[in-house]
Amino acid sequence: MSAVDVGSVIDHASTANGPDDISRRLEALPASGYVWRLVILLSLGGCFEIYDLFFTGYIAPGLARSGLMTTTTQAFFGFSGIGAFVAATFAGLFVGTFFLGFLADRFGRKAVFTWSLLFYSAASVIMACQTTPGGLLLWRFIAGIGIGIEVITIDAYITELVPSWMRGRAFAINQAVMLSAVPIVAALAWWLVPLTPYGVDGWRWVVLIGSAASMIIWVLRLYVPESPLWLARHGRARDADAIMRKLEATAGTATTPARAPMTSGFADLFKPPYASLVVLFMVFNLCQAFGFYGFSNWVPAFLVEKGINVTKSLQYSFIIAIAYPLAPLLAATFADRFERKSIICGAAAATILFGLSFSQFTEPALLIASGVLLTGTNMTMSYAYHAYQTEVFPTAIRARAAGLVYSMSRLSATFSGFIVAFMLKQAGVAGVFGLITAAMVIVVVAIGIWGPAVRGRPLDA
Repeated sequence: MSAVDVGSVIDHASTANGPDDISRRLEALPASGYVWRLVILLSLGGCFEIYDLFFTGYIAPGLARSGLMTTTTQAFFGFSGIGAFVAATFAGLFVGTFFLGFLADRFGRKAVFTWSLLFYSAASVIMACQTTPGGLLLWRFIAGIGIGIEVITIDAYITELVPSWMRGRAFAINQAVMLSAVPIVAALAWWLVPLTPYGVDGWRWVVLIGSAASMIIWVLRLYVPESPLWLARHGRARDADAIMRKLEATAGTATTPARAPMTSGFADLFKPPYASLVVLFMVFNLCQAFGFYGFSNWVPAFLVEKGINVTKSLQYSFIIAIAYPLAPLLAATFADRFERKSIICGAAAATILFGLSFSQFTEPALLIASGVLLTGTNMTMSYAYHAYQTEVFPTAIRARAAGLVYSMSRLSATFSGFIVAFMLKQAGVAGVFGLITAAMVIVVVAIGIWGPAVRGRPLDA
């Protein structure tokens, strides 16, 4: 064979396993046990991220009980209150998503998935040992950086492992598995926060238990392959093809013809057609995060504000938390039947209804029922937008694009801690939900009018 012939074979092999070809092969995959196992394994890894993120609200009464933090402060930016602890969490998340989202695009989904979890778990252990408000806030901020990197990586990872026709269900199952950590952390907080086992504050035990359990990631990572789309984008066509062949073999499909790959860079985010998407999802994330975390991080505090004691508030919070994994499971039954934007808008509208109900009720049964329904609509919106804001961007910039727009939710949640604490003091629970209603109205209008249709579209289309 001549040098020209050899070169032609190499070029053909490279093109045949290029990003566009890999994308089409992924799109042609039917559902298989192997694909679902990968989704479950990634989601199990994400359980620790959710555990670490959600204990922010559930250990708040324990932080106040131990004297490290107070529920409210005199000053708006008071750094001795729970609002500052919430802010430190989301300030770290903002840094992780805004500045470090590119890591998964540069070093791969698998490596960042593994090391970011270990990073924030170690930081949480150190945080649990702090005895001053300053040390507590510093290490909570550092842990938040790792959580921010992790959440973007998992979203990009799953988007690139499943075809569009089942992506909604994949994200719904992903959220259901990950959010199973919420009732666990709620139950542990209900049990441990009022106590001091072996002379150690209960809230510290809640943090340490999650960090210790996260070591299971070293086992999970052995069974999760790198994203074939990421490999193809980085010139590793042979590795991408090997992973695709395994996916196809388990599903009984064959490869499809090839086409020359597209190339994209970070600068493309600020050019048509992506510039308008970036602006849209920035506005969306600023508003949805205020509605979501303005409730989820403050459930025990809201209940205490309504006259319920700490132990009972944690018990009720645990019951409400059961809705976190159940709602996405229910949503999986319709996740791919409707446009993603329609699901987001419908869930946001329902959040307004149930949120206003929660703010008015005082009877425990009605409070719990409205809290469960509010959590359910929040989680329905959550699974949908996690899929939505990753699949609209191309593989080459998916993680950094999602990181850029998602960082706005972290920025919003950072200030929501101070805003909610201030509003809770000035206008009570009803005042807080007035602000949440305004945020959700913006979500409905923005996504309803300008959100693109994605149902049935392959990646990088």
